[in-house]
Amino acid sequence: MTRTLIFASLILILSACAPVLRQEQGSASVSTPEPDSINEEPALTETLTAALTPTETLTPSPIPPTETPIPTATSTPVESLKAKVSVEKIVCRYGPGRNYLYLIAFNINTPIRLLGRTEGKNDWVLVENGTQDCWLDSTQVSIDNGASIESLRMVYPGEYKIPVSPYYGPTTVLTAEREGDEVIVKWVEVIVSPGKYENEYMFPYIVEIWYCKDGEIYFDTLGSRVPEITFTDEVGCSVPSHGRVYIQEKHGYAGPAEIPWPGR
Repeated sequence: MTRTLIFASLILILSACAPVLRQEQGSASVSTPEPDSINEEPALTETLTAALTPTETLTPSPIPPTETPIPTATSTPVESLKAKVSVEKIVCRYGPGRNYLYLIAFNINTPIRLLGRTEGKNDWVLVENGTQDCWLDSTQVSIDNGASIESLRMVYPGEYKIPVSPYYGPTTVLTAEREGDEVIVKWVEVIVSPGKYENEYMFPYIVEIWYCKDGEIYFDTLGSRVPEITFTDEVGCSVPSHGRVYIQEKHGYAGPAEIPWPGR
């Protein structure tokens, strides 16, 4: 009897537990299956790396360079200009001024070639003339194509040399004084003998001056028969004035003696 009761109790207990097991199994059958391995999970590190790594290299835009002003073109001096004499006769001299010694004369319409000009504003130009080039006044010639002598090279002083006297030495400037715009220069006297004069009109002293006028430097040659001279030199030029003294005789020039330019 007792065994029969125990057996019946066991059957009741097992019957009660069976539905619960089937329910748990049914619940498990509809749940999302777990991956077999952790390797099946998305690779988060690789995904983030791919998302954060740019697909192309970004190059910074170049900074525009600072604009440099284009330099103003400077005209290159010409080697020569063609011209013709436009007056009946013109004298060509050893230096750039009418007080230098006479070398040769050209007749009207003579074709000539101009080679250079002086430093400072001046009308005299150097002319090609065989073994001894010479200077004439450009206002008495007609230049081809209406060209200006300003386009010529500056050859004096510097490149062109006036003939040297074999008989005399240079003088010495004694004083150079200023009275307002006037400059007074005195030098040691050198007596040129009458036989060394080209003609009665020749000056034994030639004074070359680069002086200030209207804010620009001009060049001029002055003749003197005595060992002193006075001329005008204004203020207002950015380039300093200067000058020198030559002894002149018919064979050439002695010097120069530089003028110690007076200040104001």
